[in-house]
Amino acid sequence: MSREVIRTNLAPAPVGPYNQAIAASGRMICVAGQIALDPQTGDVVGAGDVTQQTEQVITNLKAVLTAAGATLEDVVKTTVFLKDLNDFVRMNTVYANYFSEANAPARACVEVARLPKDLLVEIDCIAVVEA
Repeated sequence: MSREVIRTNLAPAPVGPYNQAIAASGRMICVAGQIALDPQTGDVVGAGDVTQQTEQVITNLKAVLTAAGATLEDVVKTTVFLKDLNDFVRMNTVYANYFSEANAPARACVEVARLPKDLLVEIDCIAVVEA
């Protein structure tokens, strides 16, 4: 896969583990939004705890990416859905453990009224691998 971080001083600099844009070529993998469910039991993981839920969400993303022949390093775009933007710092702390600021994907983060099973966070992503 070809991957290039795009940066310009004509737009605000990133203030976290994401980049303004990523240019990539190859096979695109669009991963559906993942929530904090245990894949074996279907039970909610980390009820009421955005840190634990974010860990499980990223674990689930990694599992889907692996099944598609990709890794988190192949991710070029994420969208984070939070029930409460006051949870942003806690979610972002976990997120930063998986995506370094230098090579992180582009990202959007929005507050939503409600998520499935009344969870606190959902993340989807797009990855690109060699065609």
